[in-house]
Parts: sequence; C-alpha cells; structure tokens
Amino acid sequence: MKLRAILIEDEANSREILRNYLSKYCPDVGLLGEASSIQEGLTLIDVHDPDLVFLDVEMPFGNAFDLLDQLPERSFETVFVTAYDHYAKDALNNQAAYYLTKPISIEELIKAVALVKEIREKESVLHDTVLPATITQVQGKLTLPQLDGFIVLNTNEILYCKADDNYTEIFLAEKKHLASKTLRYFEEALEAYPFARIHKSFLVNVNEIVKYHRGKGGSVVLSNGKEIQVAASRKKELLSYFQ
Repeated sequence: MKLRAILIEDEANSREILRNYLSKYCPDVGLLGEASSIQEGLTLIDVHDPDLVFLDVEMPFGNAFDLLDQLPERSFETVFVTAYDHYAKDALNNQAAYYLTKPISIEELIKAVALVKEIREKESVLHDTVLPATITQVQGKLTLPQLDGFIVLNTNEILYCKADDNYTEIFLAEKKHLASKTLRYFEEALEAYPFARIHKSFLVNVNEIVKYHRGKGGSVVLSNGKEIQVAASRKKELLSYFQ
C-alpha cells in the first residue's frame, strides 16, 4: 500500500530534508504536495484527501492545532514534526499517530510511516464492509447487583455498555440494564472476553461489530444498527481485533 502524503512546514530547509528522507528511506510514501502555511495546507488537504500529513507545529499566523481545529472530522493520520518536545501532550490529545522531533531521526521516521501504514491497511480492509466474527465466542456470566438481589447476564448477549456518570447502561438486543458501577469496572470485569473500549463512554462487544466506517477515529456499526464513534486514540487497539 502506498501512503498518499502531504508535508506542511514553513521552513524550506526542513521541507527539503524531510522530502529527501522520505524519498530515500520510505518508498511506501508518495508525496502529493507541500505547503508552507496553514491555509496552503488546508487547501492541499481538501484537494488531495491524503492518508498522511506531516505537520510542523510552529508556523506563521498560527500552529498545527489551529489547522486541526478546522478539520474536526479529518480522515488522515497525522505525524507531528517539531523542534520542541513540550508539544507532545497536545499532539497526543489531538490524536497524532506519531511525534517526531527535529533533527529528525531516520529510524523514528521509518517507525512512524510503518505505524501509519499498518493502521491504513487495516482500515482499508474494514471500511464499509461486513465484518465476520473472527473472535471465538466465550461463554461467561456477568452479575449485576440490584436492590432486591442480582441478575445474571450471559456476556455474549451484551451488545455494548455506555457510561452514565458513575453508572453504566448495559444494552442487550431488546432491553437494557442500569448498573451502579462505572464503565471502568465493567471494562475490567469483561477483560477476559472480546470487549473493546472504543471511546471514554463506550465498551463494545467486538463480536457484535458488523461494519467499520473510516474517519478521524472512525465509527463502528453493531448488529442492531447502532453506530458508535471510535476515539482516534482507541482506533489502533480496535483494529487489532481484525486481521
């Protein structure tokens, strides 16, 4: 798979260095264009719809985060490139696939490209296709305390769990239960079963996923038609369930 990439960097020398590194060490990257400002970068992204954007943090009249704020539903992966490591936390919060510091390490650049390629290849396979259940159903029981006792659920009957403050809503095919436990509690309780935390508010039964839609984090469609957004920071973990 050839990654279609854009380079957004205000310094001509830095663009040249990265361009040469990509040409020499990353044959799986095809550079579609380069931009030296936020506005030029936005135009290139709109025209080319890239798989990958190499994005310098500090630029004239704004920074990388200003650009990303204008693209809330972006479908590309981002690799930040900067001389300042104190932006790492902000980069993670903006769901960067990788964070490179200048001077760029060739080894780290190769790792960044390999990571993005892995993500995009899995997305391409899964995007808008019906997903087979690739994980063996594991029979198990989950006990939910009630005021008058408790109820017992089969884990394979649970479609997904949704956080509701310090409570959790547990959805089955035709009913739901409210439990006075946090979603974190159920994430740990169901750790041995095929459940994936795809968002801070959702824990889903992977066997009930029938479609994946590509996007910033993407979204999954469950067997009952429910569509749930995937947090970009959780995407790689989710995709690992499907080979």
